[in-house]
Amino acid sequence: MLQRSRVRQLFVLGPAFVVATAFIDPGNVATNMVAGSTHGYLLLWVVVGACIVGAFVQYLAAKLGLATGHSLAAEVRRRYPRPVSWALWAIAEIIVVLTDLAEFIGGAIALNLLFGVPLLVGALIVALSSVGIIALRMRGKQVFTAFTIGLLFAVVVAYVVMLARVGVGADAVDGLVPRLDGAGSVLLAAGIIGATVMPHALFLHSTLSKEHADADEARMNVPKTLAGVRRDIGAAMTVAGFVNVAILLTAATIPTAAGQALDTAAAHLGTLGGLDVVFGVALLAAALASACTGVYSGQTVMADFLGRRLNVWLRRAVTIAPSLVIIALASNPTQALVLSQVGLSLCLPFALIPLIHLTSSTRVMGAMRNHPVVLVLAAICAVLITGINLALLIV
Repeated sequence: MLQRSRVRQLFVLGPAFVVATAFIDPGNVATNMVAGSTHGYLLLWVVVGACIVGAFVQYLAAKLGLATGHSLAAEVRRRYPRPVSWALWAIAEIIVVLTDLAEFIGGAIALNLLFGVPLLVGALIVALSSVGIIALRMRGKQVFTAFTIGLLFAVVVAYVVMLARVGVGADAVDGLVPRLDGAGSVLLAAGIIGATVMPHALFLHSTLSKEHADADEARMNVPKTLAGVRRDIGAAMTVAGFVNVAILLTAATIPTAAGQALDTAAAHLGTLGGLDVVFGVALLAAALASACTGVYSGQTVMADFLGRRLNVWLRRAVTIAPSLVIIALASNPTQALVLSQVGLSLCLPFALIPLIHLTSSTRVMGAMRNHPVVLVLAAICAVLITGINLALLIV
């Protein structure tokens, strides 16, 4: 009986590792790769800072789901005036499309690198695989979770191999000093933030956590429950953070011209003893892993904002179509990837600010409401992210 109790006390471990796949998607690869090849270690501080902020806001999202038994989307619908909730839903749908776009482009580039598949055909293959992921989710949470986390660690292994091969420059530590260098670095900084903090992951984490809201451990021992959430997020974001740092450190060894596109970056890595294949496998695993979170978050965003369940196949088709059109029209896939992440950064405050507001409300959260210190830190995060976005629009 004691052993069973101990196992149940670990119920909050796991969701963050599913969500962490959103932080290692092809958008992360593109922004960090271009940033590293163009500016060396200059934006390393942005990557590290974005990972820390990402872990912090994921904690808020998990708390919301645990305290309310509802996702962020559902709480917005319940608590906010209808015009506001509808406007936030529209922005959330843009977020889902931008997320799908990154998955499809990244997966298509990976299939092209590994097997010579044309980009649009590759995008269609990834889109169809995302439909298969829906079926996997329907078979059970355990299978879906195991598949997702397995892909996450495949990406980790690939970047361990690449980083070990290319090495790290002695001046990498200088990249931890906050500074920017012109409009190009501001654009990439915004892209890194959008790719790493990932607004759709806030909706997803609150959804995954709400399943445990009625568990005895959550209601009877709030400090222990939140400690478990922090352990889960800390471990998962450490893994995701390592991948993001490794991408930039690897890219810093790639010549600027080669690093402007993922295929030319892979060609350069191929001169280092087959690392192009390792890179292609990592990119494909990242695309499929992030497709897992993208599929699930896309389903819950529409259903919870509208308060009704929709046909999952029709829902998926609605978000796949715009992404395929953009891919067909894009002349530079890597640039489209980077810009999609900039778009996510611009959309991020529209998910983050409601999250901060709701988790700071006693009426919504009860004993799990944000401590004043947490509220101040959250406000600082929101101001910094909004400031980067404003700087991007001004420069």
